[in-house]
Amino acid sequence: MLAVQSDQSVHASRPSLAPTGVSLDERMAHAAVRRLVAKEHVFCEGDDREHVFRVEDGVIAVYKTLPDGRRQIIDFAYPGDLIGLGVLSEHVLSAQATVSSRVRCLSAAALERMAETDASLALKLYKSVCQELAATRSLLVTVGQRSAIERVAAFLVALQRRTAGESSTINLAMRRSDIADLLGLTIETVSRTLTKLRTMAVIDIEQGGTRVHLKDMARLIDLANE
Repeated sequence: MLAVQSDQSVHASRPSLAPTGVSLDERMAHAAVRRLVAKEHVFCEGDDREHVFRVEDGVIAVYKTLPDGRRQIIDFAYPGDLIGLGVLSEHVLSAQATVSSRVRCLSAAALERMAETDASLALKLYKSVCQELAATRSLLVTVGQRSAIERVAAFLVALQRRTAGESSTINLAMRRSDIADLLGLTIETVSRTLTKLRTMAVIDIEQGGTRVHLKDMARLIDLANE
């Protein structure tokens, strides 16, 4: 597995066993920090699962490499999300930064020991796993049953709900190829569909193509067939 890098030395920033009552947020505040450039991996499929990571800044694509070498993105992780959870000794997915990102690294073994005695932490981890499962189920429906415009509309709706709060403007902190690998489309189809939604006055795309204003949220939800 790639070595964990930190603003301080790894040994100095790795926390010792947490005393009773220390929350996950408190542990994470003292955990090692790793900075990544775009396309750099947090971990790869088959790596030993030594750490769990919390996204602090940027976006991380969690994906599976198919037998023919193609990439199927399962989900994007945003600030506050945990990645690397699991019960196996190896990672079954890969995680790659789509833009310059920052994550905090916590020993997976230490986290599991904390969860054994901290019911609130165990519940938080349970909810994180449930969110991953819900995202996977949604992806199966999206890729298997929806048209291109339904897929892109559903992606924009989900992104707004996860990252924008009350704002109608979202940031596409990933390449069109990343979106295509999530939705099971070609890059050209993703670009054409975004242009079509813009022509329909459902969205507006700022110069540069990374910020999208959702002009007609009700219509977008309807197009997503939700």
